[in-house]
Amino acid sequence: MNDADGRAADAATVADDVALHHLDIAVAGDGLTPVFQPIVSLPDGAVIGFEALARWRHLGDVAPEVVFAHAAGTGREGSLERMCIDTAIEAALAAELPTGTALFINCETTTPHVGRAESSSLARAAERYQLVFELTERSLLNDPPRLLSKVAALRSDGFAIALDDVGADPAPLALLDVVAPDVIKLDLAVVQSQSRYDRARTWAAVLAQHERAGAVVLAEGIEEDAHVHRAIALGATLGQGFKYGHPGPVSVGRQIAAGWMPPSRPDCPCRDIASPFDALAARVPIRQERKDTVLALSRYLEQQAVDAMNPPIVLASVQRAEFFRGRTRRCYERLAAAAPLVAVFGEDVPEHPGTRVRGACISADDSLSTQWIVLMLGASDAAALVAREVTDGIGTVADRDRRFDVMLTHDRDLVTAAACMLLSRMT
Repeated sequence: MNDADGRAADAATVADDVALHHLDIAVAGDGLTPVFQPIVSLPDGAVIGFEALARWRHLGDVAPEVVFAHAAGTGREGSLERMCIDTAIEAALAAELPTGTALFINCETTTPHVGRAESSSLARAAERYQLVFELTERSLLNDPPRLLSKVAALRSDGFAIALDDVGADPAPLALLDVVAPDVIKLDLAVVQSQSRYDRARTWAAVLAQHERAGAVVLAEGIEEDAHVHRAIALGATLGQGFKYGHPGPVSVGRQIAAGWMPPSRPDCPCRDIASPFDALAARVPIRQERKDTVLALSRYLEQQAVDAMNPPIVLASVQRAEFFRGRTRRCYERLAAAAPLVAVFGEDVPEHPGTRVRGACISADDSLSTQWIVLMLGASDAAALVAREVTDGIGTVADRDRRFDVMLTHDRDLVTAAACMLLSRMT
């Protein structure tokens, strides 16, 4: 290395140190400034509320996502989120936004919810505004148990939930039933420039969720009249984008059509259950079958998941690791190449039993250890095969003679309940 190269390397190191220093300052809350972007009703464009966004002036063009990534990498994601929420709420209260104004606030799925009982500012805002917490897609499937806990805590505290960036990535579409959002936020790519086929696929999935659960559709990225027409065609009744205003301070006295409310929601099927077999047993006929029949049904559902137009999440229980090999492992690796999540449960199953396949090890006395499960849940498909091995009063039998109590269902609520139970068991 010559002197010039050495000086360049030293300069790069200094620049990196300076950048990290500025990120540390940002994560600590210094320079944190909330800005607000209008959310409007369609097609009239009346402002019904705002999305609160975090900005740091001293970081220039550095994206907020970089700050949150640094916070996550240094174990401070939760404290940063609380500061962002508190500063946004205090700014909204200081601007004296009208009672009933909708206030959308971003939150991570991996952080614990700090409720209104622990936060006086949140309690005050909840009394005055219609608060909606947006789950960002950055970490939707990083930690499924935390995702479920966050959703349950927000619901228990009486807050509405929005699922952000739907259509940009397979994960939000696949999780529509698990999260059961009150508001579905269409990614700007869906409204602006995505190909016609992909737009139609997202459109069909979102409208199906609206039909099933009544979720409100909000279109992001509206910048011109053509985007408005497209958003309405996609089923959006709320909109957001530069056409209606850039992120900035809230203007005191701005005319706001307060009073928007999220739809009333049915009970979430993600209730507490002992196992997937228990979730289905009261509602689905049980038939006793030999192993070869269960295997054939498994192959059928796995192929359905491969052929799905919208990649689903795929969850399986194989009883023991020895049953996840050869053709079965190759099939799940193929599924994992496109699916947002493929997970396998069983005794002695390693953390990564296959390429992009996540494993969850269970004990021999776990109720799942006797269950053979293949489950897929996505925007366009929902199916579950749940079988429990019959062992009472049966001695040692050949593998081909093993018998199972079998249930097969395409009931979306039941499949969702079983999926939630399995997702809550992941590590």
